[in-house]
Amino acid sequence: MNFQPSDKQILTAYNVARERYAAFGVDAEAAMDVLKTVPISLHCWQGDDVGGFEDPERGLSGGIMATGNYPGKARNIDELRSDLDKAYSLIPGDHRLALHGSYLDSPTKVPRDALKPEHFASWVDWAKSNNHGLDFNPTFFSHDLADDGFTLSHADAGIRQFWIDHGIATREISASFGAALGSPSINNVWIPDGYKDMPADRLAPRQRLIDALDEIFAVDINPAHNLDAVECKLFGLGSESYVVGSHEFYLGYAASRQKLLCLDAGHFHPTETIADKLSSILFYVPEILLHVSRGVRWDSDHVVTLTDDLQSIMQEIVRCDALERVHIGLDFFDASINRIGAWAIGTRNACRALLMALLEPRDLLRAYENEGDFTGRLALLEELKGLPFGAVWDYYCQRQEAPVGMAFMDEIREYERTVLSKRG
Repeated sequence: MNFQPSDKQILTAYNVARERYAAFGVDAEAAMDVLKTVPISLHCWQGDDVGGFEDPERGLSGGIMATGNYPGKARNIDELRSDLDKAYSLIPGDHRLALHGSYLDSPTKVPRDALKPEHFASWVDWAKSNNHGLDFNPTFFSHDLADDGFTLSHADAGIRQFWIDHGIATREISASFGAALGSPSINNVWIPDGYKDMPADRLAPRQRLIDALDEIFAVDINPAHNLDAVECKLFGLGSESYVVGSHEFYLGYAASRQKLLCLDAGHFHPTETIADKLSSILFYVPEILLHVSRGVRWDSDHVVTLTDDLQSIMQEIVRCDALERVHIGLDFFDASINRIGAWAIGTRNACRALLMALLEPRDLLRAYENEGDFTGRLALLEELKGLPFGAVWDYYCQRQEAPVGMAFMDEIREYERTVLSKRG
């Protein structure tokens, strides 16, 4: 079935949409110009179910789980890069990649506390040739010294020091990315530390975590090369009752140390939305990192869909005029569907939600609000839901030489037939 509209249909629909938005004082061309400057950081771990290349046979631990067994998973770096190249070709705009420490390129096994920039040099070459920025993440899971559920807050000083040294090493790697690519790399610290059942002492692990983080961040690094972020979580597998790095903990740490705070959309209570937190947190931290995800019941890492929550997040970034201070990354891993499709669907949705936010008549909405005309504000917000946003999105995809509409699925199915199916 042909889902691809003709060039004439795309242009005709766009011209109608542009006039509709112009009636509300919105410049669709300007919105698209802004959108193409905003990179989304795709996450490497969607392509191989968080396996990495340190020890692919080990299996996941530390509260990490990828469910499903869809055929065609990337088994090595070349396959992962090939899959990423295909995913990027289906997404309009120029985007970034977030790597984990376990995705090193080395013929021999390297201890995590001994990782060096040279172990990721081929990733830098690949990124440079494809116009991608790189971000980084220490890997505090799927390791013998993390299997009891504690890393940077571990009571054993030797184990804790191993993980501190790993964190220090990843900052140096992240800085090498930024220096080589001319764009700061965000090095994001997430740890799985916590208890499955009620703890007797909540304070001591958090004090150890503060001390460990301070040691990791002790050396100043040029922010043009590296930006440090810390990521909170409400609960996880194996840490249902107590997480050392809670939201309150990391909010205080990030504000007091002026680090980036990472907010993962799936790391809070189901009734919470990180959109509601952005305007408050921006007063106290220099920048924010978002991990855009979709929580479903207890699981935090479903493929991003065009939900009200996603739209609210993007609206709040734009309404706060914070596109320069909020870095948008993705974090989900679904092994039950085509992994390239997951990347493409999730990232395209993040871009679509951002475009919808950029097409909002913010001045008119604020005027209604400032005048106390809350009826007019509500009516306008509802009216916007029926405007022909999709026509602007199709035109934007066409201009960025990305597939329009469902056409990207044709390319995914062809890639699956010619490449993924041959992986066994």
